[in-house]
Amino acid sequence: MLEHMLDRNRQALIDTARGLSEAEARLRLVASLTTPIGLIKHAAVAERRWFQRILLGLDQSECDGYATPGDGSFVVADGETLADVITEFEHASERSRLISADFALDDTKTHPLAGDVSLRFIYLLLIEDFARHAGHGDILREQITAAR
Repeated sequence: MLEHMLDRNRQALIDTARGLSEAEARLRLVASLTTPIGLIKHAAVAERRWFQRILLGLDQSECDGYATPGDGSFVVADGETLADVITEFEHASERSRLISADFALDDTKTHPLAGDVSLRFIYLLLIEDFARHAGHGDILREQITAAR
């Protein structure tokens, strides 16, 4: 059930940006770095941070992309398209599924700030995080499409 809910929220986040033009996906409508494409980029970073770095214990250099939290997680390079970023997030999500398959829900790893966290904790945290960001994406998309 936890995996299913996380997958639902992953898809909901993607759906907030799919179909936007490249320019629309990059529109900054708030003071922060939050954009529709940036939310998806940030989610890919969260996948890597929690599953590759924390759960699997990989160093940043061993991850298959950027895995450091903070404002940098929202940055999308000029040459990256919305399709590229969606594919990156889907790839990171698939890798997370493969990694988590080797752990039980109550297996724990140590997070540098949160202390000991279980796979169950990671699922719940990302379900909440991606649901919140999908809500942000819904609002941004509504603003963008209303301005067309």
